[in-house]
Parts: sequence; structure tokens; C-alpha cells
Amino acid sequence: MSSINPLDYSDDPRVAFFVQEWQRLSQAEKDASELVAVDPAMRELAEAEIADIEKQKESLLSQIESIVGRDDEREWPNEIVLEVRAGVGGEEAALFAEELAIMYTKYAQSKGWSVKKLDESRAAGGGIKEASFEIKGTDCYKELQYESGVHRVQRVPATEKAGRIHTSTASVAIMPVYKRVKIEINPADIEMEFSRSGGAGGQNVNKVETAVRIIHKPTGIDVRCTSERSQQANRERAMKLLMSRLQEMKDAEEAAKRAGDRKVQVGTGDRSEKIRTYNFPQDRITDHRIKESWSNLPAVMQGRLQPILDALAASGGGEAQTVAEDD
Repeated sequence: MSSINPLDYSDDPRVAFFVQEWQRLSQAEKDASELVAVDPAMRELAEAEIADIEKQKESLLSQIESIVGRDDEREWPNEIVLEVRAGVGGEEAALFAEELAIMYTKYAQSKGWSVKKLDESRAAGGGIKEASFEIKGTDCYKELQYESGVHRVQRVPATEKAGRIHTSTASVAIMPVYKRVKIEINPADIEMEFSRSGGAGGQNVNKVETAVRIIHKPTGIDVRCTSERSQQANRERAMKLLMSRLQEMKDAEEAAKRAGDRKVQVGTGDRSEKIRTYNFPQDRITDHRIKESWSNLPAVMQGRLQPILDALAASGGGEAQTVAEDD
């Protein structure tokens, strides 16, 4: 039987009738089971009725699934938006953010996934202030779901003459793109702006206003897409990015409710906790949620992330930890 739970769709008008039928059959199934307990002589009749109910429920599940999609399709979408932002640390943070973007890009390419840059804001001293990428491929969200959070780097910057170790951060967000999103956007809540895209001079993207910026007024979410040569294509990608961020926000709220008294829950998109430290002088990368460390940091920065991702998956992602700056 399908793993989909019809009660999750009780508010969906497309399947309301099927959900009601499911509830009716579930009650009939319960009544038949109770009848056996009260009157053993009715066992054969009750068991036949239960078997018939199970067949009817399987049929309902198939119909619901055909409309809303499978559970695994919702849980493990094969498309994500990866967002990397420089945190504290000035120029070093921007350089580290770019290195993280390269790390994930190389990992994605090693898996055979497609990677497309949606937008990028360069820092004056090198590196990136922020960048977003579209990644498509089998199990990309399942593999990278635990990478959201603050990543910390400890190393001696190239410009540091006294040899002191500096600490900087960058945040990563992994936002799944669902084929069947649960978010509805009121057009009145959208503010859209158009401008010329940055890039090499003389290109078509710089002669016309192809870059698109969308602001979602109720939440203040601001997205921008410059990767395409047409305004329409950038608009569509920007809307997809906005939907992903809104879905991420909604998922975080739902996860927080389920977490109860737990203040931090991995996978909620919360970027306030440091999840991992990249210590270059000691050639050590440590994930604070599962309290495990790995060496060969240069290889990891070249996209060899599999051992870390496998350990996180085996532990269910662990739990985010608050890490002091001098740890």
C-alpha cells in the first residue's frame, strides 16, 4: 500500500471527496475489528469485510496519488536551489563563500547533476557576496538536505602578515523545488523590477532589461535572476526561486512545530547555527551536529563530500550545535 497519508490533504479541494471516503472506510474498518473482539463468532464475516475495505482504500490511495503526487516525490524532489552567502569576516568570508559554491558545484558535477547559476553578486576584494544555483539530478535534495546552515572557516588569510588565524563564516541554504508546490502567491503581493544584466560588454543581456528582481511584500523576500538572455525566462526562474524560498519558510515553520521544545532542528533552513568548521591549519573538517571529523580538507573543497554526506545521512542529520567563536 502507498505510504501517502490522505489526511495530509484534507484541505485540498481536489481530493476532498476521496479523503472523506477514506475516513468513512477507516471507521468501518475499526468497527469491524471491534466486532471481532466483542463477538468471536463474527470473525469470518468481519475479516472478509476488512479485506474488502483494504481493497477500496488502496483504490482511493491510487486516485489521490495520481492527483497530488507520491510521498517520495514530495520528500525527495530532484531539483534544488543552492544559495551561498558570505557571513562575518569581510573579504575572507566572501572568498570562503565562493569556495563553498565551487565545492558544491564540483560535487554536483561528479554525481552527473546539472548545475546552472541563477544569480551572483561579486565582492570588491574577490569572492562572492551571494550566489544562487539551480541543481537538477536524481536524489540531489536527498543528498544535500543537511547542508543548510552556517559554515565556519579557520585559516591564515593570504594578506595576513603576522600569521594569525582568522575565523569567517558563510551560510548555505538548500531549497527543494517541488513539482507540486503547496504555496499560492497573490499577484498583488508581488513587486517586479527589470534592469540590465551584468556581464561582458556588448552582449545582448546588457543591451536590454533582461534581469528580473521580484519582491514578495508580505515576507520581504527578495530574489533576482540574471542567468537567461530573455526577460521572460529570467522571470520564470525568479518565480521558481521565490516559490522555493516561500516553501522553505513554510517547511521551517512546520518543522519547528513538530520539534516542540527543541530550539534547533536540522533541516529547517535555520542559518543561525554553525554546523561545520573547516580548519585549514590542522587539515580538519568537523561537523558539530554528529561530532565527527575528517582530514584531507583540500580534497573536500574540490567536491569530495561523499563521506561527510554519508555520515550525516546515517545519523539522520544529527542536531545543530551552538559553537563558540574560539572553539
